[in-house]
Amino acid sequence: MRAVLSLQKLFRFNVAGHQSSVGTEVLAGLTTFGAMGYIIAVNPAILAATGANRADMITVTVLAAMCGSLLMAFLSRLPIALAPGMGSNAVFAQVVVVKMGLSYGTALTMVLVGGILFTCLSLSNVRQHIVRGFPASIRIGLQAGIGLFIAYLGLRSGGLIVTDPGGGVAFADLRSPSVMVVFLSLLLIAALVAARVRGAMLLSILAVTVAGLFIQTSPGHVMTVLPAQAVALPHAPSAYLFAFDTTEFFHNFFLVLPLTLYFFLSDFFSATATMIAVTRRAGMMDAQGNFMNSRRAFLADGLASIVGACLGSPTVGAYVESATGVEAGGRTGLTTLTVAILFGLSAFFWPLIACIPPQATTAALVMVGILMMEGLTELDISDPLQSVSAGMIVLLTVTTANLMIGICAGCFAYTVMAVATRSWARLTPVFLLTNVLLVIYLVLVTYTVN
Repeated sequence: MRAVLSLQKLFRFNVAGHQSSVGTEVLAGLTTFGAMGYIIAVNPAILAATGANRADMITVTVLAAMCGSLLMAFLSRLPIALAPGMGSNAVFAQVVVVKMGLSYGTALTMVLVGGILFTCLSLSNVRQHIVRGFPASIRIGLQAGIGLFIAYLGLRSGGLIVTDPGGGVAFADLRSPSVMVVFLSLLLIAALVAARVRGAMLLSILAVTVAGLFIQTSPGHVMTVLPAQAVALPHAPSAYLFAFDTTEFFHNFFLVLPLTLYFFLSDFFSATATMIAVTRRAGMMDAQGNFMNSRRAFLADGLASIVGACLGSPTVGAYVESATGVEAGGRTGLTTLTVAILFGLSAFFWPLIACIPPQATTAALVMVGILMMEGLTELDISDPLQSVSAGMIVLLTVTTANLMIGICAGCFAYTVMAVATRSWARLTPVFLLTNVLLVIYLVLVTYTVN
């Protein structure tokens, strides 16, 4: 009897107390899923650069999103859904595995350590000190730089930009039907986003995938090849479950430490900004900027990254697309529970998801990248400490395709400008420690990595 009562309490979301209804909450969950469902196709496409099996990555993605959303639904009771984070997945695949040549298991270990740090801080009062101690311009520049990097990856994977004979980058030949349809998809998604169509990215992916059924990439080969069956049991990603490589992690400890810190900080700041934005839009924030169950919400986010790493996923974090569900009336964890169930069901449609061609995800990646630049409007361009430091990160990240060089340039520029202007208060202990770690990283990568 006690177990039954506990189960009833677990699933009691006090919908009526939030002036909502079960129908409204379920509809809000459907809306949120429609807005963020693109991750099921995009995340495996990004992680494929590591050599990972795409069908396995579909399962990993939906399991990570489902588990993360369930944690948020039952721990915090907030209408905020979670999934593998855009930005972190690109760094995970392109920087850690491809560029640095480290194993997938080492990257997972870095995510795990970042998740543990996040979880520990969620249980303490240190979180606010870190938020205040890290320059906003560095956070904004980092987000914008990664956003443009993601957009570049999308354009390259979709074949819209190619390498010219001289080794530079050139625009592809529009006489190719596949190139033309990708170019048109950029215009389509721009129109859908401008018109505030819910699920714009998902619709764009669907449109290009359907068009690909009739477009040949070479004689006798079409862009989209339908699977033999639409529904099948999900792949069991056994090769990625608890696949941590602690040996390589500790062998390269000081080399991976700054990037481990990145996985922690990116999730940390992203979660803070997303939860504030969503709860404010839902009218669930008080005059002091606090929202209900905030500590539990951050705990759920941290635990989600730990669980995600155990499943084989990059950092799992809160999605700002949850705001679409809030606008549809979602006010409780029932909205998030609905999203989790939909992610779970989508795992059985993996054959259809796996047939989505790279060209279909280009527009979504480009749009995500562009939207990640929105924070640049918050910079005071007249203040060199803000404009130059953020600009350094964006410029060097995009031109060198090297995130860490961009971070180093931005942080070091901020530091020397603060010293030159005697703005000592801006050089907080948290930021100075970050600089020390980046110096160690540069020395190691210069003298020990070929």
